[in-house]
Amino acid sequence: MTSRLEDLAATRDIAQQLRKLEIYIRNETTIEPKLNHLVKMRASQINGCAHCLMLHAEEALKDGEQVDRLSLLSAWQEAADWFTPREQAALVWTEALTNISSTHVSDEMYASVREQFSEKELADLTLSIIAINGWNRINVPFATPAHHFEVPVPEAVAS
Repeated sequence: MTSRLEDLAATRDIAQQLRKLEIYIRNETTIEPKLNHLVKMRASQINGCAHCLMLHAEEALKDGEQVDRLSLLSAWQEAADWFTPREQAALVWTEALTNISSTHVSDEMYASVREQFSEKELADLTLSIIAINGWNRINVPFATPAHHFEVPVPEAVAS
């Protein structure tokens, strides 16, 4: 796939603003990096954003995430025992916010997610979901291509 944009500068200002959100999310929140990657990958799966899926898979693996968990992410509800209750709550929240026009957020869903996250954490998680949905909404319509990357090999396997 090739990008539909001839001049990548056309989205430069949008990308700069989204990068500011990413810096805040990475440096100013208590959302764990692995959890953040799962959320970003799940939203990107829903939105069909190959570029973001590739990018966050690469980052997740570098941060120590396991390939088998990433492989099960699109069917996480069937493999719930592979994900902690906190991760499951984050994935429920991600799906609800990403599909908000059809799912909405019930009082019951909110209460169950709040059992795993403080109000501040949930606000930060929401911002992360907003950010990845923003990235998806830039990359999908403009056909930002995914690139290949090398899967890191754990030292125990390499030796």
